[in-house]
Amino acid sequence: MTKTLMEIMMSRIVKRTHTEPCRLVVGGEEKYLCRCGLSKNQPFCDESHNLAKAEETNRLYWYDDAGKRHEHAGDFPGIRTF
Repeated sequence: MTKTLMEIMMSRIVKRTHTEPCRLVVGGEEKYLCRCGLSKNQPFCDESHNLAKAEETNRLYWYDDAGKRHEHAGDFPGIRTF
């Protein structure tokens, strides 16, 4: 069976610098845009950033489909900040 694009897991390193979503008001309606990269409802926030609150800087983390955090054992001091 062929997987859809949404089913394909892609590796990525994300240096998260924002700890909360960006609030926008469009046509009188309030919207929140994801800035942590973890939302399953991109580009909108689904409050997944709460999973990442205890992350340390210069560490590599990844989250499985159940939202469980996993950590890579090595340090990544060269990860750039935007």
